[in-house]
Amino acid sequence: MESREFVIPFSGLKIGSHRFDFKVDNSFFESFDYQDFNSSKIDVEAQLTKTSTMMELELEANGQVNVDCDVTGEPFDMPTAGKLHLVVKFGEEYDDLDDELLIIPHGESQLNIAQYVYEMLVLAVPQKRVHPGIEDGSLKSEVLDKLKELKPKEEKNNNDIDPRWDDLKKLLTDK
Repeated sequence: MESREFVIPFSGLKIGSHRFDFKVDNSFFESFDYQDFNSSKIDVEAQLTKTSTMMELELEANGQVNVDCDVTGEPFDMPTAGKLHLVVKFGEEYDDLDDELLIIPHGESQLNIAQYVYEMLVLAVPQKRVHPGIEDGSLKSEVLDKLKELKPKEEKNNNDIDPRWDDLKKLLTDK
């Protein structure tokens, strides 16, 4: 992805630490053809520390994404946060095979961090997305009502258990 928004021009920066702030919304994820979020509003802070031979990049993100609950399908806002540390060195050719080390060619003057921001944010959101109202009981939903209705009934007492199970339990204790 070639987004000018997420480019850090480092060639004119003095040695030391520099801060860059970025805003991420759904158009950012759509540019990667990622459509799992209904909406998103995330602030990303990039701290670039430049030395004479290399750079270190610290990314930190905080915000929320609106996703559909995996249980009920109800949309909800899920808080999200992520961190990423990246060492940037200069070399003969571009190499990003290592997750924590980026090698860029000598003579480069800027760094596009869009791919790193994207990966950090997508990985920060859990695979299983459950509405917080399910856990605390505050969500009222037809889907939840139906799930409760279809839930297997618990045994009232041990007298209702099929006596064949008792014979099988004896096999466990007879050794």
